[in-house]
Amino acid sequence: MLCKVNVVRRKKALMKLKVVLHPEEEGGFWAEVPALPGCVSEGDTVEEVLTNIREAAEGWLIVAAERVAAAAPAHIVEIEV
Repeated sequence: MLCKVNVVRRKKALMKLKVVLHPEEEGGFWAEVPALPGCVSEGDTVEEVLTNIREAAEGWLIVAAERVAAAAPAHIVEIEV
């Protein structure tokens, strides 16, 4: 099952991500965000797994932004083409 999840970013802008829901044999679901490698979560109901994957995606994006900020400073330049 493919769902879309809105992720609230720090500036309240929304990012839409596709989420793939997988039913578990023993009940419940697990979900993954293909655009965010390793971003997975689980829940007993569809509502719970969507809440959990939204939180996981927000955390993934925060960590990714922190890693970029901690990397060597970027230089932004303008060019004409």
